[in-house]
Amino acid sequence: MLFDLTGKTALITGTSGGLGQAMAIGLAQAGASIVAISSSGSDRTVESVRANGGQIEQLSADLSKADGLEDVFAKSLGFFGQIDILINNAGIIRRTPAAQHSRQDWSDVIDLNLNSVFYLSQLAGGHMLARGSGKIINIASMLSFQGGLNVPGYTASKHAVAGLTKALANEWAGKGLQVNAIAPGYMTTNNTAAITADEKRYASITERIPAGRWGKPEDLVGPAVFLASKASDYMNGHVLCVDGGWMAR
Repeated sequence: MLFDLTGKTALITGTSGGLGQAMAIGLAQAGASIVAISSSGSDRTVESVRANGGQIEQLSADLSKADGLEDVFAKSLGFFGQIDILINNAGIIRRTPAAQHSRQDWSDVIDLNLNSVFYLSQLAGGHMLARGSGKIINIASMLSFQGGLNVPGYTASKHAVAGLTKALANEWAGKGLQVNAIAPGYMTTNNTAAITADEKRYASITERIPAGRWGKPEDLVGPAVFLASKASDYMNGHVLCVDGGWMAR
């Protein structure tokens, strides 16, 4: 029963594929109703959830546009009448050396990876505070702890997501809300396609992972269900590494 999400509604961003799709399917299997948001649609995710008897609705939205987020949240709330769980997963990465990193690249990454996380957490947090309960899960990164290469905007955004997670937890832990984050290690997704295509770099990274392999989107399902469920009611402000042991090495 600790991990049962029956009767809960989860709003998950970035659900067209990869990590967001896997978490949407996983939370639905645990009993949650899903509101899936993606800029490009979540048809495959919707099909997968419904094929297994789950409840899911979707919205297409550009979450980098702050002015539209109140409307996005209101529509999300209208599907099932409540939001119990928010997973801020949507994000982009722009790979350019710092000296050539354009202002547009910087703004694009910060607007989606950080600003949308704060504004959606504000909106969902207000709704959850009024009800006295809720779970917010932010998707951080190994680059919440490290510097990376050629990704200054992404690194800055993910450091900020980790800090924001702790700041919100400090304010809301005593009011029935748990705010935590998951920091995935190297995962085989569209965001890492440029690295996996580089055989030499791919091999060198894999050698450094104690588990001996890259993560799959499905590897995030268990941690996401845990942080969304009663099992994590005393966890607040934690950044949970799901990295095959990367940070331990």
